[in-house]
Amino acid sequence: MAANGMQQSQVSATKNGINALEQAFTGITKIRQDVESTRYNLASGYKGSDGGKFGELVNNWEQQCDVILGNLRDMVDKLNTTLTSQHQQQGSSNESINQAYNQSQSVFDALHG
Repeated sequence: MAANGMQQSQVSATKNGINALEQAFTGITKIRQDVESTRYNLASGYKGSDGGKFGELVNNWEQQCDVILGNLRDMVDKLNTTLTSQHQQQGSSNESINQAYNQSQSVFDALHG
């Protein structure tokens, strides 16, 4: 029972981690859209070298965003793989329990008679 509780706790923690990463991904994506909108709104007003520097700044920020979003995707994928593995382990544990139950039932039936 304790092992099963621990396993459920690990599954729950993994799911919570996935949810947190997905929320971060969504938040960053929304902020990125806001930055894009601001960039296009300001583009007409920023001419010359200051406009160029502003464009470079936004481009650099977007590249960093791409790296962060890629890392978030990778972490979600790894946690999903872990979650799949945890479910397979749980299935394997359930199978072992069922086999032990069937074995004990057979022994009881033989003794009872």
